[in-house]
Amino acid sequence: MRLKRFSVLLLVVLLISALSVSIQAVAAQSDLGTDANPIEVFFVPSVEAQVITTGGEVMAAALEKATGLKFKVSVPTSYAATVEAMCAAPGSSIGFIPAAGYVIANKRCGVEVAEAAVRNGWNIYWSEYIVRRDSDIYTFGDLAGKTWAYPDAASTSGYIVPAVELKQAGIVPSKEISAGGHNQVVQAVYNGDADFGTTFFSPPLVPGARWAVGDSPEPYDLTVDQSSISEDGKKLLVGKIQVLDARANIRDTAKDVIEKVRILRISAPIPNDTLSFGKDFPPELKAQIITALEAFAKTDEWKTSIGSNDFYGWSGIAPVTDAAYDAVRARFDLLGLTEEDVFNPPKK
Repeated sequence: MRLKRFSVLLLVVLLISALSVSIQAVAAQSDLGTDANPIEVFFVPSVEAQVITTGGEVMAAALEKATGLKFKVSVPTSYAATVEAMCAAPGSSIGFIPAAGYVIANKRCGVEVAEAAVRNGWNIYWSEYIVRRDSDIYTFGDLAGKTWAYPDAASTSGYIVPAVELKQAGIVPSKEISAGGHNQVVQAVYNGDADFGTTFFSPPLVPGARWAVGDSPEPYDLTVDQSSISEDGKKLLVGKIQVLDARANIRDTAKDVIEKVRILRISAPIPNDTLSFGKDFPPELKAQIITALEAFAKTDEWKTSIGSNDFYGWSGIAPVTDAAYDAVRARFDLLGLTEEDVFNPPKK
């Protein structure tokens, strides 16, 4: 009889404890978006952190004005830290994360994609393999035995996709350098610290025409036109063609980057970066934020935030489903990569 009473008492205690946790969770969600419990917005550190922070605050201010909600912008120290931060806050986090990071976050803690970036009408982008213009590297096979600089092992365009393509071609670099970001990759190749680098490619803007798949990634002639920077400092040009790949991001410190660094080739297409939400993010707030972001994308302020080419260069956003990222999952499977391989690669 005593054992039975003890069991009933224990069950009541457990039920009260579970109810308490549930009430706390509901309370936490009910005040989400207040000063005491702001919505957490995470950006991967693919470009300069200060640029992201400044532009992120512009976005947060616009969203606060449109929704009345409060947001807290953060730039974790790595792609891995961004995923970890989202997983630690499943009911309050938003992340602007690339395809590979999304696939990992979705598998690890159920992070859900809602929208994807659009860049100048493209919902895809590419990796680019870059070398010095005076290099004797002219074919893909020439990369064998060379030093490779990449931004971060969790970068889709900077590492995951190139790693698959290099493996499929049987190309083994002599050394791999994690440079810490796309800008740093370009700088490493420019300085001669790496034989080649892999980073993101966005098609150039060609006046009176549209770059098409199969066109040269460098549709200009440097024997005719020299590179220049626009008067406002925001555009890297060759003649009248605007360069939008990663090389443009170091135009301030390396004004002759186009003359010094060339594109060897670009990769197969990659689905664009994501706007994703934690698994338990309230659906009604998610819908409210997406509507506000879609409206913000049509304003001039967007171009000083995530739409800036020095930030992520998103010209807009569009709905996307999880299935769009199955191609990235297939690349993980092809490489046999685990989350540990991506976030904690062996030193080489």
